[in-house]
Amino acid sequence: MSNLALWSRPAWDTDRWLRDFFGPASVLDWYKPLTSDFSPAAEIVKDGEDAVVRVELPGVDVEKDVNVEVDRGRLVIHGEHRDEHAEDNHGRTLREIRYGSFRRSFQLPAHVTSEAVTASYDAGVLTVRVNGAYAGSRARRIEITK
Repeated sequence: MSNLALWSRPAWDTDRWLRDFFGPASVLDWYKPLTSDFSPAAEIVKDGEDAVVRVELPGVDVEKDVNVEVDRGRLVIHGEHRDEHAEDNHGRTLREIRYGSFRRSFQLPAHVTSEAVTASYDAGVLTVRVNGAYAGSRARRIEITK
């Protein structure tokens, strides 16, 4: 069982997509803003007693646009993927790269402090190591007496 809990929200509004695809959207939906937020892919792996969180952030300037924090027992990675190459092509632009703000949050074990967390970035992948996340996490059998 993992000591870190991975939480994510959907990348898009599925209900709105289905309504738009299968039938006319209601007038109220016309006034809902379209979100440009995205949720970068993440994985958590065990490395000895450490947990390693990898988040795909290609093309992001991590020094300017990414924050890694420990806040109330959670590892929080948030920032923004900026569109530096945006230009007006008279509405004839195909965009498959998602831009906007992002936030990923992971529950930490109670004994982990911010001093146990380190982060590095290489080849488009942010790697956050949580030292000792699995320390003392082995189950111990308790003898039942009569």
